[in-house]
Amino acid sequence: MKYYSTNHKAERVSFREAVIKGLPEDNGLYMPEMITPLPPSFFEKLPDTSLAEIGYNVAQPFVGDDIPEQEMLAIIEDTLNFDIPVVKVEEGIYALELFHGPTLAFKDVGARFLARCLSYFSKNEQQKVTVLVATSGDTGSAVAHGFLGVPNVDVVILYPKGKVSTLQEQQLTTLGQNITALEINGTFDDCQRMVKSAFLDKSLNESVRLTSANSINMARLLPQSFYYFWAKAQLPGRDLVFSVPSGNYGNLTAGLLAKRLGLDIRAFVASSNINDVVPNYLATGDFKPTASRQTISNAMDVGSPSNFYRMLDLYNDEWKSIISDIKGYSFNDDQTRAAMKEVYDRTGYVLDPHGAVGYLGLKNYLKENDATGIFLETAHPAKFKDVVDEVVGNVEVPERLAKYMHEERKSVEMGSNFEELKEYLMVSLEKR
Repeated sequence: MKYYSTNHKAERVSFREAVIKGLPEDNGLYMPEMITPLPPSFFEKLPDTSLAEIGYNVAQPFVGDDIPEQEMLAIIEDTLNFDIPVVKVEEGIYALELFHGPTLAFKDVGARFLARCLSYFSKNEQQKVTVLVATSGDTGSAVAHGFLGVPNVDVVILYPKGKVSTLQEQQLTTLGQNITALEINGTFDDCQRMVKSAFLDKSLNESVRLTSANSINMARLLPQSFYYFWAKAQLPGRDLVFSVPSGNYGNLTAGLLAKRLGLDIRAFVASSNINDVVPNYLATGDFKPTASRQTISNAMDVGSPSNFYRMLDLYNDEWKSIISDIKGYSFNDDQTRAAMKEVYDRTGYVLDPHGAVGYLGLKNYLKENDATGIFLETAHPAKFKDVVDEVVGNVEVPERLAKYMHEERKSVEMGSNFEELKEYLMVSLEKR
């Protein structure tokens, strides 16, 4: 399997090269040159197939010979060593709970897979690899924990000052070792711009070996498709619609990949907060990135989503084909809070702000369509305790989350200028 750039101006590379490089030189995103549907026998056995077996069968064609079979099986089994249950919330509506991993967020799946792949690829390398990642919330903590203590790998995380939850910030700033947190005076879009600029800077890349851990990296994106198959295995025979709370659109793109691999998915709902550039595109055919706006569903505060260009690539830039599979809705904070309260009062189920947006998008879709709906519950409600407590009362904080609250926070404050980041990377990493 080779990978091409969505901008079609860079050489095709192997899975290994795509993972280590993160981004092509032409500022596009890597995509596999072939997406071949899985055989009918795979889908016939799906309800009786384990999550790890699903992951291996889905990933193997994309990884090829770059990782031997036994090592690949071990990577996937270690990545997926926690449950991802489908939980009934009300009649015809289910939550796919993606928050049962180490950092209680869906990013654990992709970050753990990427960390293990990169560890395999870099174990015999002489030069250290530096993972550079921007986060609007959960990516940072998942990546930090996924790579903590991994030999020959440094991790540098950029996050927007004052725009992540307290628990999210504690999770990514208290680990130390090979993890460094940069507190950026700006938005997530500034963080993402700085990271992309780093990958395109020739002199920086001659000094520091960079790779990405955002969903722009194929090894982050690919495993996010696994749990769509797992959801189908738990609800066999249902006509399924997935509502995906969306910010940078990696999760939705992974779902589209699962559909292209042959998974029977009726439709997707792109559910966003007021950062609604993709729902607006779905309504009008015009994509107009904007500055991001802060909301209570902060992981979705993205005004220029990178993975949108992968979505376009999957559909050959054909708007009518895209809207035949994807519907888009956006909601403000008041609507999000109201949904959290209404669902809790009626069912006892506690939504986090992102899951609430997914729930709202699904409800809107089901008003006019008859199907079984699954919304992605992307993080444990306790990660947004201030918001959740205000709406539904005191939410219990799991011990593995609570332990971070008393750890000393360590971060490096920085402006949103790329040159400042470049200087920091070249000076600080040379000392390690």
